[in-house]
Amino acid sequence: MFNKLEQVKHLPIGFGEVARYVIVPGDPNRIPIISKNLENVEFQGQEREFNASRGTYKGVEVSVVSTGIGCPSTAIAVEELVHIGAEVFIRIGTSGSVDGSAKKGDIFIATGAVRDDGTSKQYIPIEFPAIASFEVVEHLINASKNLNIKTKVGICQSKDSFFGEISPEKMPVSPYLDYKWNAWQKGGVGASEMEAATLFILSQIRNVKAGAILALETSDEETIQNMTKVVLESIYYMEMEKKNQ
Repeated sequence: MFNKLEQVKHLPIGFGEVARYVIVPGDPNRIPIISKNLENVEFQGQEREFNASRGTYKGVEVSVVSTGIGCPSTAIAVEELVHIGAEVFIRIGTSGSVDGSAKKGDIFIATGAVRDDGTSKQYIPIEFPAIASFEVVEHLINASKNLNIKTKVGICQSKDSFFGEISPEKMPVSPYLDYKWNAWQKGGVGASEMEAATLFILSQIRNVKAGAILALETSDEETIQNMTKVVLESIYYMEMEKKNQ
């Protein structure tokens, strides 16, 4: 890990350059799209898949930092962000449908994640659950209701192989992949993505808070903007609650 004052190794930002609240999309190209909703925006640079900006929403400072695709790069981003002072993480991402309860175009708030990834197993045994922060989930739900933006709530699955899901029949382990997919469906898993499990596990281990909001089978800008509005309002609610404690 890091020495107490050691700067980070991968992100384009360091100490004093990150907000308490961080929105973490996977795609670095979503940084300017999400940042349209902020005031006083500063684009802070990009290193590899890690793109960063910072601004304010209703006076609350917010950072936006991309994690890249998958749990390994997400772990790097979150570890380094925690090291330099971030405390609340909300993922904005895209996902596929699993059990059919969420359809194309739906917005899905994840309460927890199936740990179908390899990265989180490097932190804690598989029996340990990947659960979103109750506070973050609660505020995401309340924000969506107050904004009249429809959302669905449930469990997502975090995988390591995009094409293992899209074309399992082409994989030598296709029976195994089909078996697991059927299990997730029967278990009521609503969405499939590639980052939330490690984000949730790290948030628990590092004593920070995390949540995730996902667009089902779409990446159109209107849906991304609607998710961003929900996330920013939830951040505002959390900050007001914190000040009133």
